[in-house]
Amino acid sequence: MVKRTGAGTLVFENQPRIAGYASVVGKKESEGPLGKLFDKVVYNSRGDEDTYEAAESALQREAAALAMQKCGLHTDEIDCVFAGDLLNQCVGSSFGLMNFGIPYLGQYGACSTMAQSLMMAAVFAESGAARNALAVTSSHFCSAERQYRYPMEYGSVRTPTAQWTVTGAGACVVNHGENGAGIRAATIGRITDMNITDANNMGAAMAPAAAETILRFLADTGAEPEDFDRVFTGDLGAVGSAVLYELLEREGLDIRGRHSDCGMMIFDREAQDVHAGGSGCGCCASVLCSKILGDFDSGSLKNILFIATGALLSTTTSQQGKSIPSIAHLLNITC
Repeated sequence: MVKRTGAGTLVFENQPRIAGYASVVGKKESEGPLGKLFDKVVYNSRGDEDTYEAAESALQREAAALAMQKCGLHTDEIDCVFAGDLLNQCVGSSFGLMNFGIPYLGQYGACSTMAQSLMMAAVFAESGAARNALAVTSSHFCSAERQYRYPMEYGSVRTPTAQWTVTGAGACVVNHGENGAGIRAATIGRITDMNITDANNMGAAMAPAAAETILRFLADTGAEPEDFDRVFTGDLGAVGSAVLYELLEREGLDIRGRHSDCGMMIFDREAQDVHAGGSGCGCCASVLCSKILGDFDSGSLKNILFIATGALLSTTTSQQGKSIPSIAHLLNITC
């Protein structure tokens, strides 16, 4: 049963389990600190496809198939899939998953989409609306650059606050089996806007949303940061992480000793020249579905907060000089 506590935190009494998970990434990601942990590496940016967008769809398709294979399920045993990406109308997801024939609910939360999709899968599993639900998220450096910034051939100079969009996908199968990490609670984010207008400084734009969601979860549940092994954020990068620390410290909270950011984990910032770190839907998705859930399997993690952050902008709003509203969704994942 799903219960609501406080100002907006959902508590799952039966703790749906992440029964299977998988990650598929590109060449640059495989050369980072987590390179050996991913299930599959695609070394060509287009893979076997004709376009970058089709290559991103292939990432989702591969990750979903591997996650189902790991827990011994076939497509006809998956009752619904929640999936999203950064592309217009979420075509990375719809084209990637359509041949599976699984009932589909597209999701868009920008880089927070993995947490949003996983939260929806948990709600469906807990309520009985699905026996097995699938959550899938992806991004691709080349398709994102083409949509949000400049043609790849342009070769623009990146600012120090800019982040590198991850080429990768993550997928989780959620059910009430006996295996896998459990989802204990979830806090749905609120749209937060601190009037940041620099589209090359996503970390600063998203940090206030992360702080708001963390504070609300702690208030709703009576928990303290010390109750958790780690607090993972989704691609705030170096700039956003520093802003998050400052915002939380104003409220009397210090998470520096137990915080890790997926955008800082996936790349070696200096050696790989990614400036402020990694970003994109596939960043926290691929880190969650490799390092984080792998650490649950090994027993080194038992209780964490996973907060994926997203910047809710478009090329149109940026060109109109609008600010960047942001969102952060939180999951409490336990052994």
